[in-house]
Amino acid sequence: MAQTALISVSDKTGILEFAQALHALGIKLLSTGGTAKLLADAGLPVTEVADHTGFPEMLDGRVKTLHPKIHGGLLARRDLPAHVAAIKEHGIDTIDLLVVNLYPFEATVAKPGCTLEDAIENIDIGGPAMVRSAAKNWKDVGVLTDASQYPVALAELQAGGKLSDKTKFAFSVAAFNRIADYDGAISDYLSAIDFDASIGQPSPTRSLFPAQSNGRFVKVQDLRYGENPHQQAAFYRDLYPAPGSLVSAKQLQGKELSYNNIADADAAWECVKSFDVPACVIVKHANPCGVAIGKDAAEAYGKAFKTDPTSAFGGIIAFNRTVDGATAQEISKQFVEVLMAPDYTPEALELFQATKNRQNVRILKISLPPGGASDWDNGRNAMDVKRIGSGLLMQTADNHELAINDLKVVSKKQPTPQQLQDLLFAWKVAKFVKSNAIVFCANGMTMGVGAGQMSRLDSARIASIKAEHAGLSLKGTAVASDAFFPFRDGLDVVVDAGASSAIQPGGSMRDQEVVDAADERGVVMVLSGVRHFRH
Repeated sequence: MAQTALISVSDKTGILEFAQALHALGIKLLSTGGTAKLLADAGLPVTEVADHTGFPEMLDGRVKTLHPKIHGGLLARRDLPAHVAAIKEHGIDTIDLLVVNLYPFEATVAKPGCTLEDAIENIDIGGPAMVRSAAKNWKDVGVLTDASQYPVALAELQAGGKLSDKTKFAFSVAAFNRIADYDGAISDYLSAIDFDASIGQPSPTRSLFPAQSNGRFVKVQDLRYGENPHQQAAFYRDLYPAPGSLVSAKQLQGKELSYNNIADADAAWECVKSFDVPACVIVKHANPCGVAIGKDAAEAYGKAFKTDPTSAFGGIIAFNRTVDGATAQEISKQFVEVLMAPDYTPEALELFQATKNRQNVRILKISLPPGGASDWDNGRNAMDVKRIGSGLLMQTADNHELAINDLKVVSKKQPTPQQLQDLLFAWKVAKFVKSNAIVFCANGMTMGVGAGQMSRLDSARIASIKAEHAGLSLKGTAVASDAFFPFRDGLDVVVDAGASSAIQPGGSMRDQEVVDAADERGVVMVLSGVRHFRH
């Protein structure tokens, strides 16, 4: 018996060519609505589903494939005589290949101004039902849910006249994944809408946090181990990753990334792409240990490395500019775990290839977000999620960018233009340092970084010690504190270390005491009005 393919697609990319190839193989074509018209207009012999079932499409197309002649043909097991007899008794022909992609629900709800009615009308019913039927009966039915599968299916059909069990199973898994993604998107959308009793219908606004959250991620790779060797791990990406994010990286050199490599690389990349000018960020154990801007990548690297050469050993380095030969020459003098940049010159890549430990230097190429650093919605997570015992903490991501007009000078002493630039630079870096964070900066370069201490005083002291060990003077530096100084002692410590200006959120009951201390010490105090805890 000749094989039969049922084709019903919203996205018609490549479908005509695929259907023509199926017809050339002698496969009978069934189709619906617009797809059937497309095939017929191209001269292909196609039977409309309504003619096949003897039942017309109805309810504006809401009902067309929900019929025993369709689902019986998909679900009947060919190896069970009772199934074969049942469909024969009712005049049901088997369907061997199902080609379906669904109404564009995700694309519809992503459009500005999408209404609930628009969303509802783009919830596919018949498509998912057919896909589930075919995927369940994978041994007998091949189910294609994406145009990327057409060449694979066609190659096997042309070579042997049928799909292999391995391919049919892979298509079945992909089909159930697609249904899960689709239903998850619908659930996320509808769960974010409350019924407004005052107007007798669903509210026109959506909550940022739906009543049910359906995380959908695709595995990129298994990892050798997790944070520690006794832990197992894998790397996943968002179903629809933001452009310019770490998951879009292409590895050009080096051995496989580890769990810790990926976590640290993400911290470095998120920080470096927040700068519009040439910048370099060096990260160690999830904290920036050196950040700097310069006229080019080489200068930025030199300044960033100078902040803390000890911690930079075996660190993660990120650039927001192409790495050239001169920069590569400097980097190759140190041990580097991971190097990231938008691009590399041929000279730089040749130099890294020639190094003795080239397998240990993982080189990643990542395109910057299309909108650049000033477009904070580009290439950034909209939400942050943290796993806790049997639950999740979910929040909007900390994508706040501080502008110079947002600053409030509260000290008697007014900042110079250079101090304002240093304060903004220090504040930008502090956002990426684990709390409690204290960051000393000068002339577009970190001079001392104190991170992750239970006491803000200890973070300040550590930053001072690191500067001393690196041979850097903190005299005249700008300092950023990611949260307010609860007492004046925190300010006294950073001023004693040499800071001449400080930026902090404010908001403490003792703000005036801290401001008075700034005036007493003759330093500039600026409030950001925004806190940047990072836990």
